[in-house]
Amino acid sequence: MVAQLQRITTLVLLFAALAWAAWFVLQGGYLLAVTGFVLIVSGYALVLSVEFLCLALFGADSTVSAASARSLLRAWVHELLYTPLVFGWRQPYRSRAEPDFLPSAASGRRGIVLVHGFLCNRGLWNPWMATLRQHGVPFIGVNLEPPWGGIDGYVAALERAVERVRTATGQDPVVVAHSMGGLVLRAWRAAHLDRCQSLPIVTVGTPHRGTWLGRFGWSSNIRQMRASSEWLRALADRECRARYESFICFYGNCDNVVFPASSATLEGADNRHLEATAHVQMVYHPAVLETVLQLVGARSSQEGRRPFEHDVVTRRRED
Repeated sequence: MVAQLQRITTLVLLFAALAWAAWFVLQGGYLLAVTGFVLIVSGYALVLSVEFLCLALFGADSTVSAASARSLLRAWVHELLYTPLVFGWRQPYRSRAEPDFLPSAASGRRGIVLVHGFLCNRGLWNPWMATLRQHGVPFIGVNLEPPWGGIDGYVAALERAVERVRTATGQDPVVVAHSMGGLVLRAWRAAHLDRCQSLPIVTVGTPHRGTWLGRFGWSSNIRQMRASSEWLRALADRECRARYESFICFYGNCDNVVFPASSATLEGADNRHLEATAHVQMVYHPAVLETVLQLVGARSSQEGRRPFEHDVVTRRRED
């Protein structure tokens, strides 16, 4: 469903931009044609700018130092590049480009389950999946549907993925989750505390304590991600017997979606700060993949190059 929605959105925007440009070219208004085309195609930049402005104004956190203007600008530029790549290409058109990988030789190897966030799908993880396949690491990329459902409704999909990897490998997988996916992971873990307390877990930009931006959402899952929401409090109560020592939580003070920054941390977890890194960009930060590869006992890099290096600039072909 997410892929279809994003395909429609991409095509509508492109058609609108081309129609605008064609109309004004026919009228001889070449400047208006070019200006309108650019504004329509890059309109998402305004949304990102508003998010970063809200971060600068309302993202103050007494436990995490504020980001410098230079860091915010750097994160904004990178997010400008990643947004169309992810939401205009990988997710709408390439969500099945990298199939799940559970080879016959998977037994005895620790696998990985990849969990995306709000309004995303498994295409978010395409560079990850290509790299994991190269390393021979078994993995499954989960799709969470419907996109505006309650978070608890996604737990069954995660359980099926974990069981498939566990059956194929004979070991508990490492679960890696971005944004809302980390809350799905916690809800799943809370329902299986008897066997999941020591499961290796990595969350990336997850609103563990909600996010300031959640106040503007209307769907069930966004309301659940509001700061100190009733659902988050209930989740914490269900986790009262759990400890977070097995969690690695990546967070950043340039996260334009989950802020204040400490919202993405958990008490007792291994909380790791990503400098000058925006929300979607966090998924492709080399430190995150390197950490996960170490957890599964794989080499952290190939041929002296860091994972995802120049991922946006070169637009590497995704087979």
